[in-house]
Amino acid sequence: MTRILACIDASSYATSVCDLAAWAAGRLPAGVEILHVVQRKDAVAARHDLSGAIGLGVKSELLEELTRIDEAQGRLAVEQGRVLLDSAEKRLRDAGVTDVRQLHRHGGIVETIIEREADADLVVLGKRGASGEFATDHIGSKIERVVRASVKPVLIASRQIGALRNVVIAFDGSPAAIKAVAFVAGSPLFAGMAVHLVTAGHDDATHRARMAAAVARLQEGRAAAPVSLFASGHADKMIGDYVKALPDSLLVMGAYGHSPLRALIVGSTTTTMIRTVRTPVLLVR
Repeated sequence: MTRILACIDASSYATSVCDLAAWAAGRLPAGVEILHVVQRKDAVAARHDLSGAIGLGVKSELLEELTRIDEAQGRLAVEQGRVLLDSAEKRLRDAGVTDVRQLHRHGGIVETIIEREADADLVVLGKRGASGEFATDHIGSKIERVVRASVKPVLIASRQIGALRNVVIAFDGSPAAIKAVAFVAGSPLFAGMAVHLVTAGHDDATHRARMAAAVARLQEGRAAAPVSLFASGHADKMIGDYVKALPDSLLVMGAYGHSPLRALIVGSTTTTMIRTVRTPVLLVR
């Protein structure tokens, strides 16, 4: 059976992750596994312990106190995770999802997500985590790491989820973009949605041939032909403006076509699009 991995934390994005997972589950159809990860922390390192400069007896007492505090915080984190998972399951079931499983883990967030995605067909994440949800011009620190390591499509939830009647494909002719077109064409996730194929670049013979092949692939089995558009300018701004002007849309794009080193030097269109658009983004590797 198709399965969706919905990754939640204590941020306000947990609600939109559940809503987006419920939307996808109803269309595929699919069951949902809700994952919450409690990260392990070192009590001394986390508090920048400087006790090496004080007496041995005082240092011993301090370390014992830090250990007690860390254990208490660990128990609190586990209990908080249980509450989050129960609330998420209720929201999913209220939305009509009948097959829901909870998974509570300790360890690294990225590593756990990659481990659990082996049993999933789609991964759903929030745009930002609890530690950065008010940094509106940034994405969560672990998003790029998850997407680069993942072999499954990753659906990134915006703060609010609308009706999602349109799907916009950012198409540049790359292998990842061609794979994204194939995913939209073949998945029941997009059945009945209006498809828009958008290319930022020159309207020349090469681009037209690639666009025509993508349109033909998308048109298979569809009542309406996809809308195709060439536009000049930077891809991130042009596609961002297009998505902004199209209500109830979902952006689909190939993810991170270049190396992390190149992205560090010249920037990444993928990261920019996730950061700037206010709609869900589906990334296909």
